[in-house]
Amino acid sequence: MDTEMQDKTISPIHVVGGGLAGSEAAWQIAQSGVPVILHEMRGVRGTDAHKGDTLAELVCSNSFRSDDATANAVGVIHAEMRLAGSLIMACADKHQVPAGGALAVDRDGFSEAVTKALESHPLVTIVREEVNGLPPKEWGNTIIATGPLTSPDLAAAIQAETGEDALAFFDAIAPIVHRDSINMDICWYQSRYDKVGPGGTGKDYINCPLDEQQYNAFIDALIAGDTVGFKEWEGTPYFDGCLPIEIMAERGRQTLRHGPMKPMGLTNAHNPTVKAYAVVQL
Repeated sequence: MDTEMQDKTISPIHVVGGGLAGSEAAWQIAQSGVPVILHEMRGVRGTDAHKGDTLAELVCSNSFRSDDATANAVGVIHAEMRLAGSLIMACADKHQVPAGGALAVDRDGFSEAVTKALESHPLVTIVREEVNGLPPKEWGNTIIATGPLTSPDLAAAIQAETGEDALAFFDAIAPIVHRDSINMDICWYQSRYDKVGPGGTGKDYINCPLDEQQYNAFIDALIAGDTVGFKEWEGTPYFDGCLPIEIMAERGRQTLRHGPMKPMGLTNAHNPTVKAYAVVQL
């Protein structure tokens, strides 16, 4: 049966939400020869975190975490997705930026590539509209993949249907540090363990060392400092995989030093014989 005839005999599957999950779901459905209607409200109604209306827009980190299939489960998932013809992984690979052993991407190039691929697929129809309730029965098979930024009406409908009181988690904001504010007479370029990742050189991060006194002063200031208050839509549980730095510090003075600020796998290029007490890696 050719594609044209198949389109007329197979009912489309609806996908609500054009983020990472929804975009991948729509792609896999279409690649299987089944028509799909992808509903995305951005372009008609924005969210409190997205900046544009492209599909699969990243609103937190631009990193997909480790890309090493021999090191951890995340890398294995990446490898499995590539074998399955993943659109997300294909666009990520095409728009990767150096990030040591991690797979990080150019945000704009990545989301634009996902959008272009889905817009040009003959079996994908993108509808820019807000779905403000549970899908009607006449839609048939439907995937809801709206994530933590689901519109209030749809979120309320899902909560009423499932009885769940928490449908999302809180993700920390990634800060921006200006390059000209960093003293490279103290800091140095190096990926942890000199790991050369996708498109990298083994020197893909800037490392800012702290001695014990500086680290303790940092922790004191962090705990005592002002914090950004929650917006109404952010009243969701913390996700332990991406905690705000002040929450980690409150859990114990050494938490950061044995977590994201650990000096393991790093050698100070300016003083190789002295191990930093802690490191801020940018």
